[in-house]
Amino acid sequence: MMDIEKILENIKNKIYHPVYFLSGEEPYFIDKISKTIERTVLSDSEKEFNQCIVYGRDVDIIQIISLAREYPVFGNYRVVIVREAQGLKDIEKDERFKNYLKNPVKSTILVFDYKYSKIDGRTELSKLLDKNAVHFQSKKLYDNQIPDWIGKQIEIQGFRIDAKTRFILAESLGNDLSKIENEISKLVINLRKNSEITPEDIEKNIGISKDYNIFELQNALGRKDVYKANEIIRNFASNPKENPTIKVISMLFAYFRKVFLYHFIKDKSENNVAAQLGTKPFFVKDFRLAASNYNTYKAREIISILREYDQKAKGVESGQMDDGEILKEMIFKILH
Repeated sequence: MMDIEKILENIKNKIYHPVYFLSGEEPYFIDKISKTIERTVLSDSEKEFNQCIVYGRDVDIIQIISLAREYPVFGNYRVVIVREAQGLKDIEKDERFKNYLKNPVKSTILVFDYKYSKIDGRTELSKLLDKNAVHFQSKKLYDNQIPDWIGKQIEIQGFRIDAKTRFILAESLGNDLSKIENEISKLVINLRKNSEITPEDIEKNIGISKDYNIFELQNALGRKDVYKANEIIRNFASNPKENPTIKVISMLFAYFRKVFLYHFIKDKSENNVAAQLGTKPFFVKDFRLAASNYNTYKAREIISILREYDQKAKGVESGQMDDGEILKEMIFKILH
């Protein structure tokens, strides 16, 4: 099964396949392949005659096959794209589709955007797709994979970014890959090629503060820097839309869970700790410092505090407290 980089490279080099079946939980990668085919295979004049986009809820397999069997007009290829193909009924059992896969029209590029689902790998259809089509399964990235993905996207655009700055972006932008891609585009548009992207660049171009972000809050708490931690929390409290309380608590929970686990790792070599905690070796020194400031008892207590304030942020026994007051009280309890 080809990965996305190989598929996109082939499309760039005009190596096309008669059928692309793009399935899985992460819509970003499906859209990336499908839209690359839509934009690049045909010229603008060819698209008028030879490109057809339909939606799974509006058509059936026999209509799709009929479109795919048409031959291109004034060109070499015909492109048929089925958006929201998961809306097609009984596709796994449809013998007409299986028969088409056995002998697809070579001049047609037939693309299925089969989002949020996949074909059962035990079925005959899945085996036919593996044999006769580009059968791509789009998997969600884990949160700890996103910083590296960001680094790769920035490298593709001709820039460099260090580990800390990647994490600032990842933790500030979340896991919506389309949103991250848009923010990266805004970030690099005014920068000099081959330059290294800094936290200052991020603050200037997309508005993520280099001083007031979840990464800096974690570091301040890890150092037990009371002044800096409270300064950041005051900033968060004044910008609740930029720093949702539940997200802040969730990130701190993940951080202190790793601080707690650090105490139980016997081999505390940098690479082993990084592997056990699911982080990069670059950050091990920060967890080592935090663990020296919070013993197992205190780390466990902080995890309980975070659970308590997660419930308050969701309206459970919070009284009249607003989000800013919840964060300030929570940070006080963590540090004292």
